[in-house]
This record gives sequence, structure tokens and C-alpha cells, in this order.
Amino acid sequence: MTPLLTVSNLSYCKKDKSWFGKNAGFRLDPLSFELKAGETMAIMGENGSGKSLLAKLLVGVERPNAGEILLNGEPLHHKRQRFQAIRMIFQHTKESLNPALTLGSLLEEPLILNTELDSRARKRKIEETLKLVGMLPEHQFFYRHMLSEGQRQRVAVARALILNPQVLVADEPFAALDPSVRSQTVNLLMKLQRDLGLGFIFISHNLGIVRHISDRILVLEEGKLVESGKTDVIFNWPKSDYTQRLIHAYQALISRDA
Repeated sequence: MTPLLTVSNLSYCKKDKSWFGKNAGFRLDPLSFELKAGETMAIMGENGSGKSLLAKLLVGVERPNAGEILLNGEPLHHKRQRFQAIRMIFQHTKESLNPALTLGSLLEEPLILNTELDSRARKRKIEETLKLVGMLPEHQFFYRHMLSEGQRQRVAVARALILNPQVLVADEPFAALDPSVRSQTVNLLMKLQRDLGLGFIFISHNLGIVRHISDRILVLEEGKLVESGKTDVIFNWPKSDYTQRLIHAYQALISRDA
């Protein structure tokens, strides 16, 4: 069976000058992996490991120096095609949701730019998508400040879903949520994945959530893939010293809070 998403030898390198005159930059060494429909691939690594850079490359925010991204075996040549097929759920809803626009306007914008739907069809699609994430049709008339953090995160999920993508890339989507709301949002995403057959690329420092929702894991260190495999194998029998350190740090944190 053809994978939903195929990433082949994807790489990136950009050098910048730091404030202290030293060369700094962002790098991702050639990376390849496959993602099946209904599967969750987690990306583990410390800050600066290349997790968020990989997310930006997948959704088209950054352009790779080399490599190819295939969807259902076909290359994504056009930026709009990539934008519709692979969508991002952002971490900080306060920055990603414009406070001057109603939720309906926020959700309608990608429909206006990327579809031929008329205003009536756009309104129907907005209401359907709000319902999909557990919100009411009248929420389309709300503004960002009228919502709780959990509701804002649901709107972020709705905006990612509005173009009927096949892959969602979630970059630390639960970091700003309290534990109860985090649990509700995790359950919502897992239900959406089951119902819609979505593929997930999931980035998080919370290894408890990573272990709970992911099927497979890629471990990145300074832009290099150091280990990959099924989630249970990575957690129970990590091969690299780097992966072992990440897991041991997580286990020590759990023991301290117990």
C-alpha cells in the first residue's frame, strides 16, 4: 500500500550571523520517513534539534535545499497544493488567531483563498468544522478574547481542518493548556484521526503524551536523525545514548512529581 506521506532525503541548511559575530544557523541533514493514513509520527528532541524546522519544511513555510515530499505517491509541486494537503496546528493561539477578526472570518479566509466555494457554501463549511471540533455554530461570531484557552485551541484545530487536509502537523499544541484541557484536546485529536483517517506529525517535549498517542518516533539531535522506530521499542529499548538521556530525564521528572 502506498504511504500517505513519503519524505525522501529532505535537507535544509541556512547560516546566519549571531549577535556575537559567530556563525549560527539552522540545519537538517538528509531525512527520510513514511507516514500511513491514521498513523501518528512523533518527533523527539531537545530545543534546537530541528523538530520545528522539519514542521516548517513539511507545511511549506521553509523551502528545503534538497529532497522530496510525496502525498499518496505523488509529488507536491505547488505551494497551494502543499498548503491544502498538509496543515499546521500552532502552539500559541494568542499569536496565531487575529484578535480583530471573528472566528468565522478566521476560518473563512483559507476558504476564500484556496477554494471556489460561494459565501453560502463557505458558511456551511465553517459551521460543519466548528461542530467537528466540539463547538457551536454561533461561535463563528465570537472573537478570540471571548474564548477560553481550550476553546482557542479547538479553533486552531478547526482552522487546520477547514481545507480537508490529509496530514496535520502539530507543533507543541498542548504546551499552554492546563492538564484537564490538555487531556480533552488529546482525546479530540485522536477521535478526529480515527474518524477522518488523518496522518499526524506530532512535536512535543511532553514524552508522556508522545508515548500515549504516537505509533512511531523519530529522534533528532542537532538536525540529525539519531534513531527511529515503534514507540514501545524506542521507550523500552532505546539504542542511542541521546535517546536514553531524553527518556531518563522524563522518567526522573515523573518520579519527582509522583
